[in-house]
Amino acid sequence: MRDYELIVIISPEVPEEEVPANIDKIKELITSKGGSITQVDRWGKRRLAYSVKHFKEGNYVLTKFQTEQAATAELEANLRISEKILRHMLVRLGD
Repeated sequence: MRDYELIVIISPEVPEEEVPANIDKIKELITSKGGSITQVDRWGKRRLAYSVKHFKEGNYVLTKFQTEQAATAELEANLRISEKILRHMLVRLGD
């Protein structure tokens, strides 16, 4: 198992009360493949450095977790096709 850090920007069109449900979907994607969540940190709505899909702000969420390397490809594919996710960045931590 390797350590990963995932930063997701959720669209500002998603109502504030639905943001936790979207975070839960991401957590479920990770845990369904045998991963374990170590930390979830909601940064809240922040201004973007540049427009992304014509939006100037988004809800930032940082998730730290452990999983097998093979599971990350499917996770990223699911994040890529989600209309509610503006951007994501997955980084492997450590060695």
